Amino acid sequence: MKKITACTTALLAAYAVLLSACGGTNSNTNTNTSTSQGVSGSIPIGIAVAQTSNVALLGQEQVSGVKIAEKYFNAQGGVNGTPIKLVFQDAGGDENSAINAFQTLINKDKVVGIVGPTLSQQAFSANPIADRAKVPVVGPSNTANGVPEIGDYVARVSAPISVVAPNAVKAALKQNPSIKKVAVFYAQNDAYSKSETEIFQKTVKDSGLDLVTVQKFQTTDTDFQAQATNALNLKPDLVIISGLAADGGNLVRQLRELGYKGIIIGGNGLNTSNVFKVCKNFCDGVMIAQAYSPEQPGEINKAFRQAYLQQYKTEPPQFSAQAFTAVQVYVDALKSLDKKTKISTIPLNQVRTELNKELLAGKYNTPLGEIAFTPKGEVIQKEFYIAQIKMQQNGNDGKFAYLK
Repeated sequence: MKKITACTTALLAAYAVLLSACGGTNSNTNTNTSTSQGVSGSIPIGIAVAQTSNVALLGQEQVSGVKIAEKYFNAQGGVNGTPIKLVFQDAGGDENSAINAFQTLINKDKVVGIVGPTLSQQAFSANPIADRAKVPVVGPSNTANGVPEIGDYVARVSAPISVVAPNAVKAALKQNPSIKKVAVFYAQNDAYSKSETEIFQKTVKDSGLDLVTVQKFQTTDTDFQAQATNALNLKPDLVIISGLAADGGNLVRQLRELGYKGIIIGGNGLNTSNVFKVCKNFCDGVMIAQAYSPEQPGEINKAFRQAYLQQYKTEPPQFSAQAFTAVQVYVDALKSLDKKTKISTIPLNQVRTELNKELLAGKYNTPLGEIAFTPKGEVIQKEFYIAQIKMQQNGNDGKFAYLK
């Protein structure tokens, strides 16, 4: 059985549950948790991603992805003729918001499973609640180390940063083999960024490069002059940033304004077109490792890409593709389960348990390529990419140009 790896995580989760029991975190949660009745009508899948807060720049892309998935799979017949219905709860950008969203989806909305939350930081607090309730969770963007180990009912379609991040450093060295000195920046109040920067720093050292400084900031910061100046005084050849779109984009802009002309690597939190509006022309050239490419040749990706282009007039980003994929694995697993035993004939708690088994056992052709899961819920993915931001002259629009 999988176990939570960090004691502090367990304590935080326990504390959150105690608060909830006292009415401290979610006054809207339905206390009637009976799951003896079957699933009638549309099959509810919970979506708990960030629709508000500074994380909404990422959450908006996830909402776009899951809505396209709902429309697409229902047009394909849903689950053997039964439509799915996405149930949204705003998970915000903090742990309590994610906990509230999970509790409402589990106890009030009676969903069969949950897609979410947006941040790994939130997953360490909210996922244990779903695991104890035996409700499957598929993380669409949780890449920190230890997420699948939270529990038996926790999986993710987002490849761990330990697999993805090193590719960006290799690409930077290929583009500029003379790189020697590296400056690293990371958001110390975000679990994902802290996990990601550890991987980046290890990769830098393993590559024989000189890590000249590590600068910390908060995801809520807007002024990075002190950290940027301290780093640039050391004349780095490469800068690596682990943060979110708003703070990371502002840091990119301020580094460029202070005269830095070298390569900048952005972590997964900057992997969104929403960063364009933050750093504008200064985004140009930022390099980001990718777990998705719009050019992936699979039929499901072609359909997803076409739908996204038609609706949003731009190429689909990774966060949308991963969110679409999270819904897809639920739909495919539900189809498999329903063929064995009609979902409408078994209690919800049994649906959740059997769905979790089907989900982990399946293989899926998705916009990310072919994926599967380990018994622990870790995604098995083969295809990865490197992209570089190319901004248009107007400074407002750009694209991720995929490097060969």
